[in-house]
Amino acid sequence: MTEIPEHLLKRSRERKAAGGDASSSEAAASTPATTAAAPVAKVVAETPAKAAVSKPDPAYIKAAKTRGRIPSWAMATLALMPIFLFMYVRGLQPQKAEASGPVAIGIANYGACASCHGADGAGGAGRVLKGGEVLKTFPHIEDMLNWVYNGTEAFEAAGVASYGDPNREGGAHYPRSYNGSAMPAQGAKNGGAMTEAQILGLVCHIRYDISGADAAGEWAAEYEKWCAPTSAIFAGLEGGTMTFDSPELKIGTAPRLGTTAGAEIMAAG
Repeated sequence: MTEIPEHLLKRSRERKAAGGDASSSEAAASTPATTAAAPVAKVVAETPAKAAVSKPDPAYIKAAKTRGRIPSWAMATLALMPIFLFMYVRGLQPQKAEASGPVAIGIANYGACASCHGADGAGGAGRVLKGGEVLKTFPHIEDMLNWVYNGTEAFEAAGVASYGDPNREGGAHYPRSYNGSAMPAQGAKNGGAMTEAQILGLVCHIRYDISGADAAGEWAAEYEKWCAPTSAIFAGLEGGTMTFDSPELKIGTAPRLGTTAGAEIMAAG
C-alpha cells in the first residue's frame, strides 16, 4: 500500500476546507433574506383590520327593512276591492221594477212639465205636484186628464171658472190662480203636441210616481183601470179604438167643471 505524502494530505484538507466555506457562502448568498421579514409579515397578516365605523339607521329605515313584504296576489286583490264593494252594496239595495205601460210613457214625456213644475214636482212657475197635492186637486183621474188636455186658455175661453175638485181643501183652483201663469194645453185640438195615450201616461206618472198615490192600496182600482201595463183603456187610446170623447171614459176634450171627491163622475156634455 502506497502512502500518500503528508504535504499532499495537507493540501487536500486545505482544499476541502476552502471548498466547504465557499459552499456555505454560496448557500447563504442564494437563500432569500426573508427569515427576518417573515415574522413581521405574519404579524401584519394576523392583525385584524379595524372595522369601519358606521352610523345606526334611522327608525323609519329600520322599520322599512324589517317590515314584511306584501305578496303580489294581495296587491291584485286590493286593487279589485272597490269593485267588490260596489257590487256588494248594489246587491243589498232593493231593485226598483222597471216602468212599463202608461207610466213608462209618462216618464219619457215629463220633460215637457219639468220646466214649470220641477224635475221632482216641487213646483216653480207651475204648481207643486208632489206630496199628494195632485190627488187633493183631482180625486178623479178623469178631471185631471181633461185639465191637462185643455189647459188654461181653453178653460177661460169656455167660461169654466175652476178645475178639479171645487170643494178642494184650501179652496178650488182657478185657471190663473197660481202666479198668474197659464197651464199649456197638451191635447192636439188645442195646439198641444201629445197624443191622448201620451197624456194618460203623463198623468199616471205624475199621480203614482210624483204625487205618491199607492197603486197597491187606496188607489189600486184606479191604477188597474187606467195606469197598469195591462190597462185596456191605455191600449184602446194607443190603438185608436178609444178617445177622450168616448162616452164610457167620461173625460171629454171640451173644458168642464171638475167633480168633488164624493160625487159620481160627470157624464161628458
